[in-house]
Amino acid sequence: MTQNPLSIRGLVKIHPGPVCALRGVDLEIPEGMFGLLGPNGAGKSTFMNIVAGLVEPTAGGVFLDGVDTVKNPRFMRERLGYLPQDFGFYPDLSGRAMLEFLLKLKGVTGPKGRRALADELLERVNLTSAAKRKVGGYSGGMRQRLGLAQAIAGNPRVLIVDEPTAGLDPEERQRFYRLLAEMSAGRVVLLSTHIVDDVSTLCPRLAVIRSGEVVADTTPAAACRAVDGLVYEGFVADAELPAFAQSHRVISAVLNEGRNNRVRVFVAPGRVPPSGFARTAGTLEDAYLVLMRCPSDEIPPALTQSAAPALAGGAA
Repeated sequence: MTQNPLSIRGLVKIHPGPVCALRGVDLEIPEGMFGLLGPNGAGKSTFMNIVAGLVEPTAGGVFLDGVDTVKNPRFMRERLGYLPQDFGFYPDLSGRAMLEFLLKLKGVTGPKGRRALADELLERVNLTSAAKRKVGGYSGGMRQRLGLAQAIAGNPRVLIVDEPTAGLDPEERQRFYRLLAEMSAGRVVLLSTHIVDDVSTLCPRLAVIRSGEVVADTTPAAACRAVDGLVYEGFVADAELPAFAQSHRVISAVLNEGRNNRVRVFVAPGRVPPSGFARTAGTLEDAYLVLMRCPSDEIPPALTQSAAPALAGGAA
């Protein structure tokens, strides 16, 4: 087995105030898709910006193939593709012209020239038929695919995508999932999101971050096993839900037919489930919400203990 290509060690970031955005993050990240899951404000974007070399950490290191990129940020920048959460385009340019402009800014060209490279990239992200259309008329999914085209230009070693499916409809989300999966071969792809489905669909490995700390470094299967048998589901009338939530660990409540709520609760070992509730299989979303909403003394140790290998050699 070989060392993981991307190693994060003791990463700390303190903003003026002081505000501690990251609190000693340690991660070993192999090739392929790796999910960073957490709520807005958890520190995900700060983490991604440090890895990308856009922000300098207060302490700690980022090592790509053994090179400390905090000390040598150019090494990362030359090997990085980045699709930020808010990617700006010129709406009056065509898709091809916009991409050519972005390639010029990145200093990337191909053996047949920048125009030919742009056309190749547009084909990879299924935008050839829209190459002459103005970007202002693109759907949200099309704009994300155009952003991905510029991110993979130059065959980067590391690809960072930050909240890539926010605002996409289900069909566009599925199309983007397939593209990301295709792009993950032979490189590290960091996917930062608060959408659990993104991670469960794409990532064999994930970390959950809360208040600047990694609270789980695991796999989707291991996270589901950790809460399996501890999640119960039943119905609670809308008017009774506030009182019910005072005495039970509600992890989700979905209004059903405008009256009752389909409620999922976490029942820690030794506790009694609510009357009328049935045990149900645990999901990655259940595991994530347990980490977000339950006190640390109730969280199953199997959920917080690392289920991820220290060295690359296959996902657990």
